[in-house]
Formats: sequence, C-alpha cells, structure tokens
Amino acid sequence: MTITDDEHVLNEAFAALANPTRRAILARLSLGEASVNELAAPFDMSLPAISRHIKVLEKAGLVSQGKRAQYRPCTLAPEPIEAVSNWTEQYRHMWDERFDRMDDYLATIQADRAENQSEDQQSEDQTDQVEREH
Repeated sequence: MTITDDEHVLNEAFAALANPTRRAILARLSLGEASVNELAAPFDMSLPAISRHIKVLEKAGLVSQGKRAQYRPCTLAPEPIEAVSNWTEQYRHMWDERFDRMDDYLATIQADRAENQSEDQQSEDQTDQVEREH
C-alpha cells in the first residue's frame, strides 16, 4: 500500500499532536506568533527540549518559524490542522450516534434510580405509620 500525500500529512500531524507539550504550544500559537522563549515560558524544560518539540511541529507542517534578524517567531500553519479536522469530521455521525445512545442509557438509569428512591421512601413512610399506630 502506498501512502498518499494526504495520508503522510495526517500521519505526521497525528504523531506531533500525540504529545501534550506540543498541543500546548499549538494552543499558544493559536493566539498569535511567539518566540521560542515565549513558548518555553510555561514549561519546566530546557530551551533545547522546547526547540525539539518545535522541530517536530515544523516537520509535521503545523508550525513555521520565520527569520527577522535575530527574532525567529513561530506561527501556526493551519493546513495540516484542517486536514486532521476534515479526516475526523467523517466520523462525527458515528460519535453523535454513540453519544445519543449513551444519553438515552443514562436517562434510563436516572429514571430507574428515581423510581427506586420513591419506592424506598414510600416503604419508609408506611413503616413509620405502622410504628406510630402501635
């Protein structure tokens, strides 16, 4: 089986998105460009470690790093994220159906629980009444 360009983009993007640090970096970049130092600030890791994460994101095409004199801002590249979104969208109906079934199941459980509590309360009330009569 040959891997198409679209499949390669998805493979690289999903591999990059598998790491929570890289997802956090992307979340930050969704607010606008940032330097490596700015991206590293919230993390308890070295600049070289953050740089490695950025390289993975660049390889996946999710981030680009500009060159303005000494300033090399990172920016979000939306195309691979759009490819991931398009790929996952084809499964939305399946998840919607499963969530609807789960909602129905939870409603049934809650109704059963409420009915059992009502029966328990009625039983307690009857026991209290019998005790008062004696």
